[in-house]
Order: sequence, then structure tokens, then C-alpha cells
Amino acid sequence: MLTALTPRRSFRPRLRPQTLGARALDGSNDIQRRAGQPRLFHAVAEQIAALIDDGVFPPGAKLPGERELAERFGVSRVTVREAAVALQASGRVDIRAGSGVYVRDRADARQDGLPEVSAFELTEARSLFESEAAALAAPIISDEDLARLDVLVAAMSGESEELSADEADRQFHLLIASASGNRAIIHTITSLWRMRTELSEVQTAHASVCEKDASSRIDEHAAVLDALKRKDPVGARAAMRRHFNRLIEAMLDAEEKRAFDELRRKATESRQRFLISARIG
Repeated sequence: MLTALTPRRSFRPRLRPQTLGARALDGSNDIQRRAGQPRLFHAVAEQIAALIDDGVFPPGAKLPGERELAERFGVSRVTVREAAVALQASGRVDIRAGSGVYVRDRADARQDGLPEVSAFELTEARSLFESEAAALAAPIISDEDLARLDVLVAAMSGESEELSADEADRQFHLLIASASGNRAIIHTITSLWRMRTELSEVQTAHASVCEKDASSRIDEHAAVLDALKRKDPVGARAAMRRHFNRLIEAMLDAEEKRAFDELRRKATESRQRFLISARIG
């Protein structure tokens, strides 16, 4: 259970409202209006993460107790507890039984808790979980979430000054996971996205594909969104799978090209050495 403790700095950050997840401490009802009940804990988690980013709770600090946070955000203690679990899944805090919730150092959080996986393994896992998340979300996704997904797809094409294409991509997938209403799925997909953004090998593999085939990425996300708008679980699942299948094929092509380039480089070096030896002889 969380126990209350006054933070090192005043618990009054500068207000920076966002479309997803209210961040104003005096706007607790705003959180409830903006986030549907299945996603309420996610909105609270975003608000707490914002306070961490603002330095209100520095690395190593203990968060206030459940009761205090529940009162400040106007939510139940259960919702605060779920938000803490979501923050732990994303590597932002540690929950210590009998002690409380502590802010993690982001540099340390990036180094532990993640398995060594290849980009192919990760993409295969994402295809399995995120396709089913899309199918679960399709019948119940809110109009508000659909409107936000429209904004994110537009941002992927460079129409936003606030969001990069990669960040819009990340938010798109996490929002669909959240819209599924299944906490286990949300936790799993959040963890998979940590691997996607924090493992250097995976980052490199995705960058080599996404930068060269941006138009396909936009079209595929738009197809997923269209199926969600139709409330079509089968179509949403199929569209998400097509997206990941194309991504895997593109990574395979990139890997084959890299291997071929490496083979050609070694052949060139061998030829040069042979020519040098021939001249000496």
C-alpha cells in the first residue's frame, strides 16, 4: 500500500493540457471526462509520469500515498493502484511491497528488465498481441479515441508540428491496446513497446525500414483505423496483421541487403589483397 510522503518540490507543476490524459492537478473531473472508464487508470498514469518528467518527483523519490493521489485526481484508490502498475510496466517506478512506490532513474530503467530479443522476434510477438488487441477494441472503442487515432495517422504523414512520425506511431498502437480494456494486454503491449524503443538493435532495424517505406506505414495504419471505425473486429485484426507481415518482410529484405553488402565488401578486400600479392610476385 502506498504511504503518503511530501515530495521534495511543490506538487503544483505548470499546466500543459494534452488531448490524451489531463495533466492539471485541479482538473480531476477533466480526467474523467477525457478518459473512458476502462482507460481511467491510464490517464492517471500519464499525469503522474508528467509530474516525474517535470521534476516534481525526481529519481529515487517516493510517491505520495494512494489516498492523497486519489483525492488530487478525483479517482478511486483502485485506479491509482492500477496506474502505479502501468507505470511500473513502462519502467517509470518500482512498487516495493510494504514500502511504497519509488521513481526509477530512466537510465537504469532502460538497462534492466528487458530480454535480449531480435527485431524479428519482437515484431512477431507484437503481431500476435496487437492484432488481437485491435479485434477486442473494435466493438467498444470510443468516438473520442477514434478521433485521436485520426490525428495520429495524420501526424505520421508529417502534418503535425508537435508529434514526430515515430511518436505518433507509438501512441497509435498504445491507444488501441488501451481501448481493448484488457489490463493484461495493455501491460504486455506496453512492455513490447519498451523493447521497441529501448533496445538498440531493434531501434536500428526499425529505423532502416520505416524511413524508407513511410507511405506504406501510413496506409497500413489508416486501414486499421478504417476497420475500427466500422466496428469490425475481423477486419481490424486482419489489417493489423498485414501491417506486421509487411514490416517483417521489409526487415528481411533489409537484412539480406546488409548481408550482401558485407559479402561484397569482403570480396573487394580479398581481391585487393590478391592484386597486391600478384604485383609483389
